[in-house]
Amino acid sequence: MPSFDITSATDMVALKNAIDVAAKTIINRYDFKGTSAKVELNEKDKLITLHGDSDFQLDQIKDIVFPALEKKEPDSSKRLEQGDVQKVSGNKVKQTLTIKDGIDQELAKKITRIIKDSKLKVQAAIQGDEVRITGKDRDVLQSVIALMRQSISDFPLQYQNFRD
Repeated sequence: MPSFDITSATDMVALKNAIDVAAKTIINRYDFKGTSAKVELNEKDKLITLHGDSDFQLDQIKDIVFPALEKKEPDSSKRLEQGDVQKVSGNKVKQTLTIKDGIDQELAKKITRIIKDSKLKVQAAIQGDEVRITGKDRDVLQSVIALMRQSISDFPLQYQNFRD
């Protein structure tokens, strides 16, 4: 039986590269000279931390970071969950962006519900942080991929392990 997996994995190398490019841009910008503006990546905890002097400066940093991420890995900014802006010593602020990796249970259930409602002759099984789709021929599986690309646009999905 042909099958494939719907997953959502972060390319940490591309993400690290994009953060490095954004950090160099921030260092070289004239309006950020002498400020606490910087961006840091914690690969272990999958966190991006933005530091700035004000909320306005944080927005400017995001305007640098998000296009750099999109350039290296399309739709990667959709994977970020923005935390609250926190006041740090004095008038400085910071914000953490959590990198969501894998498909959470809620999204996996939404994917299986969309597939069942489409009346396509396939089975969807949730396996940890991925969803395995099994069908009788590859044309049906390709129509499931087209359906997923059309239905779910708010989170980046990858289609892997396509087997006949």
